[in-house]
Amino acid sequence: METSTLQANCTILANRSRPIQQHVELFQLSVYIPTFMLGLVFNGMAMWFALCKIRQLTEPVIYMVSLIFLDTLMLFVLPFKIISYHKRKWDLGSAFCLFLESLYFVNMYGSILISTCICVDRYIAILHPFQAVTLRSPRKAAITCAIISAGVWAGTAYTSQLHEHAGPTSCFHSFSGSIWNTPVLLAVLETVFLSCMVTTIFCTVQIAIRLQRSQQLAMKKSRSINIIMANLATFLVCFTPFHMALVLYYLVKNCILDDGQEIIRTFLQISLCWANLNCFMDAICYYFVFKEFSTAETAQE
Repeated sequence: METSTLQANCTILANRSRPIQQHVELFQLSVYIPTFMLGLVFNGMAMWFALCKIRQLTEPVIYMVSLIFLDTLMLFVLPFKIISYHKRKWDLGSAFCLFLESLYFVNMYGSILISTCICVDRYIAILHPFQAVTLRSPRKAAITCAIISAGVWAGTAYTSQLHEHAGPTSCFHSFSGSIWNTPVLLAVLETVFLSCMVTTIFCTVQIAIRLQRSQQLAMKKSRSINIIMANLATFLVCFTPFHMALVLYYLVKNCILDDGQEIIRTFLQISLCWANLNCFMDAICYYFVFKEFSTAETAQE
């Protein structure tokens, strides 16, 4: 009897809709505002450089342009997200609201997959140069980016199920608790992230080992290690906390964990906000990629 009562109390607490705490909102604003401003500057400069200064669209450049495009879409959402903290009754219309939420919650996985492709592309080019002739090409890179984009946009169909009352007064608010009742979505998201993380770490380690062993290759491809290390650092720093919080929050919502519910909920909100830092941290990777090709073109002249 006591166990069933505790379970019932846990269910009530887990499904209760609670406002975001003031200190969490303050943290989110302190991250979103500079992310939006710096992201606009860095992504704008990167897109201009990619389209106006680089004469040849190679595989890394195609992946970079795709990543810039995804980051820019995320930046488009941030002003609406910021205003939603202070103006919950905001007449945006249900369709546009769902569009914004789709970009915000699903676009992250496009960035994760493209970042993994950048690392795999470097791995093939450096460790398997003979196979790279057939495995790598600008056309194949473009097709890969198109498939990832199509898959990510297909995933936005689930976003409409997250809302209890999709409408002009509830954008980024009033999400349904029913989405946590089945582990399928969580399993898919965690599988995508963990697979990409393992792949990225493996390729980065293998490239670093090869460059250290071959002095000649290291001199010729020295910037490759900068590209993949910047890519790995952004990947781990931005996305790992959120996916840890996602698992913990699922356990809370299903009453597998009944302690620290408010702490885990706060951790989820902060880590989701933190994940958006990739919108301008990716600029480090852009810098090394574009510097490499700018140097290569100068040398050819």
